[in-house]
Amino acid sequence: MTMQTYNRTGCEASCDPEANEADLLMALRAGDEPAYERLVRSYGGAMHAVARRFLRCDGDAADAVQEAFLSAFRSIHGFAGNSKIGTWLHRIVVNTCLMRLRAEKSRPAVSIENLLPTFDDTGHHASRIHDWHMPSDRLETDELRTTVRRCIDELPDPYRVVLLLRDIEELSTQETAARLDISEAAVKVRLHRARQALRTILDPTLRVNRE
Repeated sequence: MTMQTYNRTGCEASCDPEANEADLLMALRAGDEPAYERLVRSYGGAMHAVARRFLRCDGDAADAVQEAFLSAFRSIHGFAGNSKIGTWLHRIVVNTCLMRLRAEKSRPAVSIENLLPTFDDTGHHASRIHDWHMPSDRLETDELRTTVRRCIDELPDPYRVVLLLRDIEELSTQETAARLDISEAAVKVRLHRARQALRTILDPTLRVNRE
């Protein structure tokens, strides 16, 4: 299959996704420049969305994606093809973002304590837990997704990153611990606290007013 065929049809000539991935991987390993362009064109948008979840501005996300693709190009011969190319790229992008976050020495530590629930002497919540209204309309759902992402960005990085890895990127506890070089127990504690804090931040937007 030539790139002319790909450009003319708007898709690969083969309908077999695994064959298409194998062809792309072979072309990448052969140093085929159009194949590199196709890789960036096919996965660049999705990878930028991943990076943007971890890094708080588009410029930083774009730089991380560019760095990740360069890393992928350099290591293409070490990729055995045991996973999907997109999965492999996703791992590289996430690792690149995590390295950038570790390098941010100037960001002050922020306490999460004021966002966690408090309990009275009987062990019950000290303040009322409101019911939430979860809209089903698609436009409202898109707005809700934007709101949730903005609220996640308000969490301190140690908790925000664990929440992203576990609940958004859907990594296992073991994988998350390995990525962050912390214990699995620490992952579980941070995730629990991050979810509690996120609920506190989201509560004014999603609560059902019954008063």
